[in-house]
Amino acid sequence: MNPPSASARSVLSAALSATVFASSLLPGTTNPPRLNIQENPISRETKLATSLAPAARAAARSVVNIYSSKEVRERSWSFFDDTRFRRFFGNRDFTSPIPRERRAQSLGSGVIVSTDGYLLSNHHVIEDADDIRVALPDGKEFAAKVVGTDPQTEIAVLKIDASSLTAITITDSDKLEVGDAVLALGNPFGVGQTVTVGHVSGVGRGGIGIADYEDFIQTDAAINPGNSGGALVDAEGRLVGINTAIITRSGGNQGIGFAIPSNLARVIMERLIREGKIVRGYLGVMIQPVTEELAHEFKLADSGGALVGEVTRRSPAADAGLKEGDVIIAFNDTKVVDSRHLRLMVSQTAPGTKVTIKVIREGKEQSLTAKLDELRTDGVSRTARSEGRRWGRAGAEVFDGVAVDDLDTRTRREYRIPNTVRGAMITDVDPASRAAEAGLRPGDVIQEIDRQPVGGADEAIDLSRRTLARGVLLRVWSNGSSRYLVLPPTRGKRVP
Repeated sequence: MNPPSASARSVLSAALSATVFASSLLPGTTNPPRLNIQENPISRETKLATSLAPAARAAARSVVNIYSSKEVRERSWSFFDDTRFRRFFGNRDFTSPIPRERRAQSLGSGVIVSTDGYLLSNHHVIEDADDIRVALPDGKEFAAKVVGTDPQTEIAVLKIDASSLTAITITDSDKLEVGDAVLALGNPFGVGQTVTVGHVSGVGRGGIGIADYEDFIQTDAAINPGNSGGALVDAEGRLVGINTAIITRSGGNQGIGFAIPSNLARVIMERLIREGKIVRGYLGVMIQPVTEELAHEFKLADSGGALVGEVTRRSPAADAGLKEGDVIIAFNDTKVVDSRHLRLMVSQTAPGTKVTIKVIREGKEQSLTAKLDELRTDGVSRTARSEGRRWGRAGAEVFDGVAVDDLDTRTRREYRIPNTVRGAMITDVDPASRAAEAGLRPGDVIQEIDRQPVGGADEAIDLSRRTLARGVLLRVWSNGSSRYLVLPPTRGKRVP
């Protein structure tokens, strides 16, 4: 799915817009809860039943309401700020804020996954909360503790002091198919437990901007504020996902909802309970999707796999022999659908694990072995602009509107470009040019032109003279990593 632009829509968490919070963590335990799991898929040979009441009834006993709150300190203004007061005293500046405290409350949902009180929900439902209460379907309320949360997948695990609860049956979400009937259960707008019916609209959705690691089930079953953390179940009432977010223009349901697959939720839950935190595998490559244009340039049969734009030095990938331009097509004997899929698989593999990686390099398949490290996150930002040498008649028409300059100490500092990066830095891009349309921006560094390394601005211009105006394959460093892109021609003729 190509999500709408930010101006056309807003991605909303399916909880009330009031602030939501998380409380102190319990230490990890060594014994994960006993789950009720059925991995067989639903039967798709039978006709659609006239009622889904049995499925709703089976799941409803395991879906709870979650109420979270915290003290919020804010500054408000006295009555001097009232417009009626100003009619008498004029527009004098009465700027004496009065500190006040209020208790912000939030509403969400959760799913009982074990008879002894473990629950799944969303991170944003209980984020920063100092008080969390869980209301069972029979009306009983319990104080809840946070076992752990993972903001990068939006999963939260809670525990209540209760026994003999009705735990939901969990099934294999990988066996879902588009068109399968599903039900969403939760407490939208606080009206009480509600069941909505729809279908699986898509699987493996990513790039939505809701979480760092996205592998969502998309559904048209109505999901509204308050449904966050609730259950998405199949036609047999078995858990297939945790309702998380919607895409909407109105603020309410418009038939595009997202749920975290039960398989991913289980992996995160078990690690949080067993270890008290999430540790992710690290390979050490910057990857990107394989577009049709890139597939053509790299002479690939299709656009599957993940293209390696950069290999981090002294990383597991570097030790394994991975190179820029490799296309990873399999990870531990599992086919890599795209770059997002590879990122998910690596993150869910424990550090220290030896993995096999199959790549296509210069048209030939190769198998490599890597030992994953532990992922540590950091960030890179950049600002500023400068002028440089501009392509025109002296260079290829595909670079028309682009100015470049050599890298020096000042530009490296301004744009935070590592000393290991070599090439020609882009100093200006005409917003109306094909280069801008392809994604080139000031501060980017052109490292390769048609697989040839670029040493500086003059060399970049010299290499461009050898290109055809049909388009050029570039390797570009940008925002802390390298990627490949195809720069389309301005006009269809050979450069003189």
